Amino acid sequence: MASFNRVILLGNLTRDVEVKYLQSGMAVADIGLAVNDRRKNQAGEWVEETTFVDVTLWGRTAEVAAEYLSKGSPILIEGRLRLDQWETDGQKRSKLRVTCERMQMVGGKGGGGGRGAPPQNYDEGGGEYSDAPSGPPQQRSVQRSSAPAAPPPPTEDEIPF
Repeated sequence: MASFNRVILLGNLTRDVEVKYLQSGMAVADIGLAVNDRRKNQAGEWVEETTFVDVTLWGRTAEVAAEYLSKGSPILIEGRLRLDQWETDGQKRSKLRVTCERMQMVGGKGGGGGRGAPPQNYDEGGGEYSDAPSGPPQQRSVQRSSAPAAPPPPTEDEIPF
């Protein structure tokens, strides 16, 4: 039986982006994303519901997010669900998170809570940043149309948090 694992989220950052580096030099950032949903309840009243999602960014995508985004910035994330499992004090725990394969900054100049001006090669109409795992960082570039393959998951020794 075939399977499909794809997530698309549009929301706001719940905290500033903090980048960490693995021993291999690969950048990684864990971000929180707040996604709001507005719907009518049984009484016909509008109800706001917020879902908080943990997202992991890799490589150049993590670095760009840290440089240009801050708490409250709107972003679009495309990726896949991943289940993390661990044990604490004899209790098994698990958590669903999104591994980002593509990030797009949302909003124009002056909006979105960014930290600085967009890079020169940023397209105001929909600049997308994704990590191309084919070479050292100086050879990576902005990608605008297709989502590349994600980098391989790190080993447990490489995860900095």
